[in-house]
Amino acid sequence: MPGLDTGSTGFMLLATSLVMLMTPGLAFFYGGLVGRKNVLAIMMQSFVSMGWTTVIWWICGYSLCFSGDWHGIIGNLDNAFMRGVDLMSPSFINPSVPLLVFIAYQMMFAIITPALITGAFANRVRFPAYLLFLTLWLLFVYFPFVHMMWAPEGLLAVWGVRDFAGGIVVHNIAGFAALASVYFVGRRKVADPGLHSVPLVALGTGLLWFGWYGFNAGSEFGVDQITAQAFLNTDVAASFAAISWLIVSWIIEKKPKFVGLLTGSVAGLATITPAAGYVDVTAAVIIGIASGIICYGAVSLKNKLKWDDALDVWGVHGVGGFIGIIFLGIFGQAAINKTGFDGLLYGNSSFFFKQVVVVLGSSIYAFVFSYSMLVVINAITPVRVNEKDEQSGLDSVLHGENAYVMV
Repeated sequence: MPGLDTGSTGFMLLATSLVMLMTPGLAFFYGGLVGRKNVLAIMMQSFVSMGWTTVIWWICGYSLCFSGDWHGIIGNLDNAFMRGVDLMSPSFINPSVPLLVFIAYQMMFAIITPALITGAFANRVRFPAYLLFLTLWLLFVYFPFVHMMWAPEGLLAVWGVRDFAGGIVVHNIAGFAALASVYFVGRRKVADPGLHSVPLVALGTGLLWFGWYGFNAGSEFGVDQITAQAFLNTDVAASFAAISWLIVSWIIEKKPKFVGLLTGSVAGLATITPAAGYVDVTAAVIIGIASGIICYGAVSLKNKLKWDDALDVWGVHGVGGFIGIIFLGIFGQAAINKTGFDGLLYGNSSFFFKQVVVVLGSSIYAFVFSYSMLVVINAITPVRVNEKDEQSGLDSVLHGENAYVMV
């Protein structure tokens, strides 16, 4: 292994810790949005991913993502069970940082991505079915897209598509998988009062926002000017999105809603993710404003169409990731990051076209495969809880626990 860069290694360990913190943050965010009888069930779905996804990552996940190559689509099993990985193995992205750090960092991405989907089917899905869904979705959706986008031999990377920290790989495919689950599982039969704790939502948002600096800035996998650019772009886009969502909702709903402000910030974070290390701060401002307005419109459309995406996963993450990839195709600058490309605004229509084509394809694949997978899982074990259990609440029925003493 080349000389160890202790600064970059230390930073990446911190970034890895920040991304890990995002999954508990997501659990709090989702937990506050549901009713009191379903808090533990939705939080459990996030926390169990921290354990089970780690097991899968050790067995085969890392290897399928980054070891070898099969037609640019998926890796092989050469590094299954972490074979061939030792203290002296260098990262292929930054040889001055140990491979062990890269493995841990990417594992945190794998943990949070399927957990994002759970907000869509809140209060309706049985735990055994969710575990099957989590496993199959990682194997057949997440791992292939990681390899295609972020492995050196990946099909999309070689073609010239760019995704700095997970617009396609995380938010877009999770959001459209969420929409597929909404269609398959159907609407809730029991009205859920929802939003039982705004302070929990605020705590979760704070943890997500804080962790997102590791998510985006850490994706440079080292410490340089691009790391700083991604860090600043992340905060700027989140802030402008939060305010634009607040203003639009204030005009339409007549009152400034705290939850709207919080949701808008998450939309901005999701949207800037693919572009964070490829655009300047002015572009981040535009992306933030646009994401707040467009994602608010997507959630409003969802409500009008009566899709029971309980916690707006599609409108925030699916649409946010989708438009973020397109915005990168518009505002990308090779002068910011030499590994990227100039976008449409700088005369490169080819890069813009590739970004649009791929994000359309990833959306369709994630939707169709996730729906098909739920059909298969339902043939093995029922996906949806019955109406009686939904009425009782999933905390007590599925887990034998309650978040609060019911009086």
